[in-house]
Amino acid sequence: MERKRVVITGVGAVTPIGCGKDKFWNALMEGKSGVDLVTRFDTSDFKTRIGAEIKNFDPQDYGIKPKDAKRMDLFTQYGVAAASLAIEDAGLKLAEYNDRVGTIIGTGIGGLMTLEEEKKKLVESQNPSKVSPFLIPMMMPNAVNAYVSIIHKLTGTSPCPANACATGSYALIYACKDIALGDLDVLVTGGSEAILTEISASSFANMKALSRQNEDPKGACRPFDKGRNGFVIGEGAGVLVLESLEHALARGARIYAEIVGYATNTDAYHITAPDPGARMVKKAILDSLNMAGIEPKEVDYINAHGTSTQLNDKAEATAIRAVFGDYKVPVSSTKSMIGHLIGAAGAVEAIACALAIENQIIPPNINYETPDPEIDLNIITKPTPADLNVVMNNSFGFGGHNAVMVLKRYTG
Repeated sequence: MERKRVVITGVGAVTPIGCGKDKFWNALMEGKSGVDLVTRFDTSDFKTRIGAEIKNFDPQDYGIKPKDAKRMDLFTQYGVAAASLAIEDAGLKLAEYNDRVGTIIGTGIGGLMTLEEEKKKLVESQNPSKVSPFLIPMMMPNAVNAYVSIIHKLTGTSPCPANACATGSYALIYACKDIALGDLDVLVTGGSEAILTEISASSFANMKALSRQNEDPKGACRPFDKGRNGFVIGEGAGVLVLESLEHALARGARIYAEIVGYATNTDAYHITAPDPGARMVKKAILDSLNMAGIEPKEVDYINAHGTSTQLNDKAEATAIRAVFGDYKVPVSSTKSMIGHLIGAAGAVEAIACALAIENQIIPPNINYETPDPEIDLNIITKPTPADLNVVMNNSFGFGGHNAVMVLKRYTG
């Protein structure tokens, strides 16, 4: 059976540097950092006091009624908002019920904020009746899928992947497979996360995974820089509308890019640390290129996973050098501006890739000041016009989950 081609026709970004594709893209082009001192809770006793918060988010701006918002964890609000933005951007005219349209929106952790708040109520009151009856539907990982399906009457499949920091990319790849096999015509897909909470910040800090550059928040996230000292927790959502090329052309949709290759695999090495030899990351890159029928030298830009941690950046660089050899492919990590959005990261970065192709500009890797001789990559530090035909998006997660996608400019 011939596989159907898959294209991106809509994007919805909810990020610390802007909500909506235009605000998000313009902020990337400005090299704007969304990292600052955390305001959501008192960080006086915390080792890390910085994060990439979304400020002034109002769910009503995205059609979420106040009553519904009270019954949604923040990660669900972000995901529903991003999905609405993507559907509007795609110009989808949805019928009463849509059996050929599905949702695959994942999360790395889910409703941690709600769980933490309700646990405090129980402990402080010692009264079980104080716990919200909406706790379970608010914290369940599939809440975004459920609400998006209900709001937009999408009755196709709606699984919820949870592959840590690679979740958003896994969701997109699963969606590609459903469309390529002809099971569905359209999928609303991506990831959402909101874990800027006391317990999350404590755990990641005690793991020594977070940057402690509290005196200079804007400069804290510095992927691939020799002085990198940990990632910065971000929050938000990225949702894309994927369609079969046939379906998109039939309705005259605008096409951002075609997804021509992808691969997933697992390190099987360690629960949090990457394999320093990057064997399976290298394989994921090669497998995605082989599927696309593209040679490494044809890749014009890589949006790297680039977390700003010592081990992850070094391992990713090892894999890139092994595949691309002497070809110094341009590389940048947009996490330098938005922090690490965990389960939403891969999807938001896929949006950055699609917009890079549309605008023919490589977004920058800010805060890259001192090259690391163990990295040796072509890091792009300012918005750079380029002939972008093929773009790669890398995502890796705790547990050794690897996902790589290849996007190509659609020329008809």
